[in-house]
Amino acid sequence: MIKYFTLFLFIILCSCSKKQTNQKSTNIYYDKAFESLANNEYYNAFINFTIAKDIFIRQNDSFSAGKCLTNMAILQEKIGDNFGSQETSLQANLFFKEKDTSHKQYIIANYNSLGLSNYNLKNFNKALLFYDNALALVQDSISKYISLNNKANTYRELEKYDKAIEIYESILKITRKDNTEHARTLTNLAFTKWLQNPKYNPIPEFQKALNIRLKEKDRWGLNSSYAHIADYYIKNNQDSALFYSRKMYEISKKINSPDDQIEALQKLITLENSQNSKNYFQVYQKLNDSLQTARNKAKNQFALIRYETEKNKADFLKAKAESTERQNKITVRNIALIVAFFILIGFYIYLRKRQKRLQQEKLLEVKNTELKISKKVHDKVANRIYQLMSQVENKEVIDKDALLFGLENAYETSRDISYENKDINENQSFSEQLYNMLNSYSSNAVKFIPIGNNEKLWEGVSFQNKTEVYLVLQELMTNMKKHSQANIVSIKFSKDNSRINISYTDNGIGIKNLSPKNGLQNMENRINAINGTIIFDTETNNLLKINISFPV
Repeated sequence: MIKYFTLFLFIILCSCSKKQTNQKSTNIYYDKAFESLANNEYYNAFINFTIAKDIFIRQNDSFSAGKCLTNMAILQEKIGDNFGSQETSLQANLFFKEKDTSHKQYIIANYNSLGLSNYNLKNFNKALLFYDNALALVQDSISKYISLNNKANTYRELEKYDKAIEIYESILKITRKDNTEHARTLTNLAFTKWLQNPKYNPIPEFQKALNIRLKEKDRWGLNSSYAHIADYYIKNNQDSALFYSRKMYEISKKINSPDDQIEALQKLITLENSQNSKNYFQVYQKLNDSLQTARNKAKNQFALIRYETEKNKADFLKAKAESTERQNKITVRNIALIVAFFILIGFYIYLRKRQKRLQQEKLLEVKNTELKISKKVHDKVANRIYQLMSQVENKEVIDKDALLFGLENAYETSRDISYENKDINENQSFSEQLYNMLNSYSSNAVKFIPIGNNEKLWEGVSFQNKTEVYLVLQELMTNMKKHSQANIVSIKFSKDNSRINISYTDNGIGIKNLSPKNGLQNMENRINAINGTIIFDTETNNLLKINISFPV
């Protein structure tokens, strides 16, 4: 009886705050919930609070969503769904900010609601913790009175009467002596003293509180006074107990409190004569069954509403997550396509520029080579031929051998220039280029046998050294083709202790007279330039052997 009044006070408290802070609500379900609450239509109120909460959440109004949950928790406790009430209260507190003064009133209401739920479940010590949490935040006298009153009631249930009495007396000091709060505390104090000491007479305090309530027309308070007075008189004055029990039954019907009607009927069944007792028992049985059925139905309905709400929320979040995931995949795909497109465009532009640059470099290289060749031909060949022509014109007696030597020297020089500018590509496989050059001297009359020429052999050899070796071997093959009359040529390549060894062998007529002729001197110069050695062997089994060695 007392606890329901306390909860009703909190509902009024929240309603008043709503009217003050949100007089023009944009959420019609929030307003409908309070209309249903005023008409004791708890089921409709719960539905409207649930819908209003979801709307506030979508509007990012966490404060209003928390207020809805606070009232939902109070309604759940009122119909006996104490576990559901605790869950909703704890959820409501997540929407409030303790440091925000406008939120504290609702946080206090939640702590009191949690305390009452635990009180109903006989978890009295836990209830005390929640009341202390509420008292730590109170800033107004009404909230303080309610929290202290609930705490004192809990101590009374624990039979810690001294602590309960101490709290009730402290409340009396902060309430006016003629108001309903003072009357309520006075009643609780007298009732607790009587429980502590059965010889104590609480009637003077009960009567004083009753007079205040009659004056204030406090029906809920009158119901409480009639109940306490009847309880006191049951053992020592049944006529008075019957009188006040009837008063309680009448007022409980006016305030439409089924629980208090049942309590009054229980008293009347005990106090009335047998016929009236039987009639009251039938009313009691019917009302009790109806109340239990209604509460069980309400519990199930509340649970179903919560389940459907959470399910719809979960389905919505799942659908939203799936939609977001699909959108993210589409976005990632589009970004990837765009990036790939620009990469391809960039790569294409790069290739075009690179190709153009390489072409320009190639043209420039050709021009530079032409200029270089032109200069060498002019400086080394043309001048030499001009010198020979002058000798022929100016001398009456011509030395044929000297003339032939000069012409051959000019020939050798021009051939060297040709060899120097042989196209060797640094970016292609050297072993393949070397093989192709050597194999080009092979024919039906001459068989060429290469041994050991592979790309690994040439690893670590500089491009300049490769070029010199290439030209030396080209010179050897040219001499073989022109002078040796060989039909088998073998060139063996090997590497030993960071040196490359090349062994040239043919079965021709050999070199009868080692002299600067036939480009041999040029070969020696090239090998010496790369710190190598070249050895000519013409005395082994009528074979020409030339061994070349140079460091890597």
